[in-house]
Amino acid sequence: MSPPSSGPQLPFPNLFAASAISACTAEALTLPLDTAKVRLQLQGGGAGGKYKGLLGTCMTIAKEEGPSALWKGLEPGLHRQVMYGGLRIGLYEPVKQFFVGKDHVGDVPLHLKIASGLATGAIAITVASPTDLVKVRMQSEGKKAPGQPKKPPQPLSTARTRCTVFPCLFHQLLLQVRMQSEGKKAPGQPKKYANAFKAYGIIRREEGLAGLWKGLGPNIARNAIINAAELASYDQIKVSLLATGYFGDNVVTHLVAGLGAGFFAVCVGSPVDVVKSRVMGDATGKYSGVLDCFVKTARNDGLLAFYNGFMPNFARLGSWNVAMFLMLEQMKLVLAPKSS
Repeated sequence: MSPPSSGPQLPFPNLFAASAISACTAEALTLPLDTAKVRLQLQGGGAGGKYKGLLGTCMTIAKEEGPSALWKGLEPGLHRQVMYGGLRIGLYEPVKQFFVGKDHVGDVPLHLKIASGLATGAIAITVASPTDLVKVRMQSEGKKAPGQPKKPPQPLSTARTRCTVFPCLFHQLLLQVRMQSEGKKAPGQPKKYANAFKAYGIIRREEGLAGLWKGLGPNIARNAIINAAELASYDQIKVSLLATGYFGDNVVTHLVAGLGAGFFAVCVGSPVDVVKSRVMGDATGKYSGVLDCFVKTARNDGLLAFYNGFMPNFARLGSWNVAMFLMLEQMKLVLAPKSS
């Protein structure tokens, strides 16, 4: 994405590279907050929950599983951001220009910015959904009692969600959740997933190829909505700030717009995000689908459960957006075509 463009238009390969590098940087910096967010979402709305707040959750995970557990799944997380981040952000400007036409002059209407974000988010997560699945499962599993084996994955024959299969790209994306949620093993017990690439093969062998796409429906809904909220709001906030004449195209403007993008993304996407995390973390068949998860969550935990982990979610998305957009704006300058 390049909202709004203040220099020469980058060719798509340059824009894709800038977007992928920026998304990977933000992912590495904020992954512990995402791990805490998912654990808070999955524990439900009860008062006796194990995890208490963002920092408390991070401290509990670090104490019980070791500090490195906060970065479990970083390798497949970077795989995901190369494809998902590179596509959703890199395609935003070309899709937006397609909607308005090549002869359009002036700012793009907000509804077309939103439509562009929805389209690029849906396309990108269709490629990257398996990494989200692995990430949520591994973030949610936590530490097992000493000597207690992990529950085997749900067989493909009992899986509740059927998804379209796009083989190779999705393999690398499924692993992220499993490595993050795996938790600490008992002393002397080897890890099931030695690294990202081995985990892809294990998951495919144990759950089948289609198992890599469990929860694709809610994942498309969640990521399309959040992507539209993020990119359209950053675009609109930045344009509005520059139009006042008091802000320049600099770090301060990028920081303010990035925080605003994170806030709007959490407000709009938190209910879908909670359902996505619960459906993808469900290895026991508790939920028969997205609607069933919405109904059971509202009935059992109350409507406020859809905003479980709101502050850690905002801390994650706010900091993620600030880091990503600050890096993106700099990478656009670095990768801009050199004038002859």
